[in-house]
Amino acid sequence: MDLLMLLTGILPVLPTPFADAGVDLDAMRRVVRFALAAGVDGVVFPGFASEVETLSVDERAALLDLVVAEVDGRVAIVAGASAPSVEEVVHYGRQALALGVTRLMVQPPKSIGAGAGAVASFLAAVAAELPGAEIILQNAPAPRGSDLSPEAVLEVVRQVAAVRYVKEETLPAGPAITAILADAPEHLLGVIGGGGARYILDEYDRGACAAMPALEIADLHVALDRDYRAGRRREARALYVKSLPLLVLQAVYRMRLTKHVLGLRGVLDNRAVRAPTPELDALAVRDIESCFAECGLQSLVSAPIAGGVGA
Repeated sequence: MDLLMLLTGILPVLPTPFADAGVDLDAMRRVVRFALAAGVDGVVFPGFASEVETLSVDERAALLDLVVAEVDGRVAIVAGASAPSVEEVVHYGRQALALGVTRLMVQPPKSIGAGAGAVASFLAAVAAELPGAEIILQNAPAPRGSDLSPEAVLEVVRQVAAVRYVKEETLPAGPAITAILADAPEHLLGVIGGGGARYILDEYDRGACAAMPALEIADLHVALDRDYRAGRRREARALYVKSLPLLVLQAVYRMRLTKHVLGLRGVLDNRAVRAPTPELDALAVRDIESCFAECGLQSLVSAPIAGGVGA
């Protein structure tokens, strides 16, 4: 089977680098190359961690085009197509399909509510306009998302055959993953974990096929994933424990932490953030850098990235 036929493993959501005016396309190339060098199984763009809500239509299109060109078929790509209306989702979906990207992640807009019928109708309308697309239903927690129950998710999947994956990131995600997989129709190919990989081992133990963390420690996540799939559970857990202090901080500082760490690793020069996130003061920076050092990773992108996790 073609490795790109199924989504598995580590699929980080790529951040968006900004310049003083607009987006930084050269830095975006470095971001993609860093992800590939880390050994990821695929990339996601744009998503919440990409500050997607702050991007213009033109910026979004130019960045996705660049991502597709840089990846050049080497790993899977998931294109974010979330938007408030069916028409906008279809617009973003057609852009992705024109670039050869068939996997579209869609978070149902909160405006339609959390009922299975309304969500299914929304996604069915999208699917009808995008033949050939594989939809990933992104079930985000409140207040950002609709916080769909497992029962609602299953009903949506049953009604809309184009929904081939679920990204489950409500809290706690573990029981929801178990419930969805226990009663999933045959056309559902898998459930993907969210939550920044803060719960990745529990998600994997429950049958999640992949995880979508942020990018800054992608090489550690890849090493963890490979250990887990090879049955080296003790080694996978050791890496998980190393990652947690940094990921706890990432849950607070979000894109600012991601960009700060990518700056430490030589990927980003400009760490500007558009999305409303807490500022990093001197003590927060010290804490982040200490937690990053404890991960045992190389500091510079020019250093070996794949396999760069320390003992």
